[in-house]
Amino acid sequence: MSEIEIRNLTKKFEVKEHTVVALDNISLSIEKGDIFGIIGMSGAGKSTLVRSINYLEEPTEGRVLIDGVDMGTLSHRELREKRSDIGMIFQSFNLLEQKSVIDNVCFPLEIAGIRRRDARIRARELLKTVNLEDKEKAYPSQLSGGQKQRVAIARALASDPKILLCDEATSALDPQTTESILSLLKDINEKMNITIVIITHQMSVVTQVCNKVAIIDNGRLVEEGPVEKIFESPESDAARELILEKNVRYTPVEQLHASRRIRIVFNENSSYEPVISNVILKYQAPVNILKADTRNVGGRARGEMILGLPDGREIQEGIIEYLSGIGLTVTEVDYDV
Repeated sequence: MSEIEIRNLTKKFEVKEHTVVALDNISLSIEKGDIFGIIGMSGAGKSTLVRSINYLEEPTEGRVLIDGVDMGTLSHRELREKRSDIGMIFQSFNLLEQKSVIDNVCFPLEIAGIRRRDARIRARELLKTVNLEDKEKAYPSQLSGGQKQRVAIARALASDPKILLCDEATSALDPQTTESILSLLKDINEKMNITIVIITHQMSVVTQVCNKVAIIDNGRLVEEGPVEKIFESPESDAARELILEKNVRYTPVEQLHASRRIRIVFNENSSYEPVISNVILKYQAPVNILKADTRNVGGRARGEMILGLPDGREIQEGIIEYLSGIGLTVTEVDYDV
């Protein structure tokens, strides 16, 4: 049985006499030990989905099961107890500004009735886990964004949760700090065997740390599966846009046009071959590189390119067949890069 089972979940809001469907019949299974990414653009419904897992948002229809327990059948007291198994961290950190770092981490323990002395022992262990043992007397205003998020992670771990929900936890951080926080989460996942669910709009976050991903678009689940498979061969429009980062400009020119565009993803063997040079020599025709990038996908560097093919259907099909034949993943790109 999956650790988290979401079955036919729908969430509706009444806004100014109109019904807004934030989530539309979503079903997902998240296994114990997964680092599971839920990705979508702003307004897609992903934050509503993650808040439905711990019943901060009560679904309009459908069920959420944690370790086989239907969250919708629990009393208020039982629900509070079950939530102690589910930690949560947020984009805005949500630290208590008037409390020191160690008191922030102690706060949920003291609410749970843990003696202050024992709570501080536990808090110091957690601050060591997040590499902030030297900051226990500092206050949030004295910390960087990355340090604040580490405190928030330590606080979320205080109740020994089985599941950690991360709602846009790195969105307010710079790329280098984001990488360090993701590395920390991966380390926590491996050492503590905690299932982690990451909500994000950044595909780079998913490819760097997640093993599985679900893509949400306008409240609907449009694609899910292993991260590497979806990175190589996205099937939905939403997945292609997120992976190709349609709205990110990589060049100073307005658009790079070509009559036909393809995306290629390199495997380990082809990464060392002069693929583009070989294509040009074989077909005696220019191939434009419209975009090139290297991504961290599951701890491995995976190269990708978007190519503009020369005119002529026959030569285009020949190039695609050749690239596929040497083991590259080839997909069509149907808009300007």
